[in-house]
Amino acid sequence: MPLQNQITVVTPADYPRALEVWESSVRATHDFLTEADIQSLKPLVQNHCLMRMSLFCIRDETEAVVGFLGVDAPKIEALFVDPAWQGKGVGRTLVGYAIKDLDADLVDVNEQNEQALGFYLHLGFEVAHRSEQDGFGKPFPLLHLKLPG
Repeated sequence: MPLQNQITVVTPADYPRALEVWESSVRATHDFLTEADIQSLKPLVQNHCLMRMSLFCIRDETEAVVGFLGVDAPKIEALFVDPAWQGKGVGRTLVGYAIKDLDADLVDVNEQNEQALGFYLHLGFEVAHRSEQDGFGKPFPLLHLKLPG
């Protein structure tokens, strides 16, 4: 399935698909979360991330969202890619857009999400500091990453 080479805005009509991408991505990469954790996070993502943040996405040839990004400059607040599309440049393209066009140079990563940490380190981010809890006050340590310079 080919990707479209453009980044577009996530619209309210895309929210159900974006939530599917979020959930499948989390299930593939956040093995430290329980089913109860995922279910408790889902309405927070829907109500606080999808509906209150400017989101950008990459779509497949059917116009379905395959990955999306949320930025509150200078910080990348969300990056989720459908597991079937991971490793195909979707995340790299979205992060490149965030850096170049949205002036992002910060991102937080769950310390236990080694795949995401490796991804951001590969793109040049460095660990600036660590927090014991995530943004929702849950006991999932966060690494706060920053681009050097």
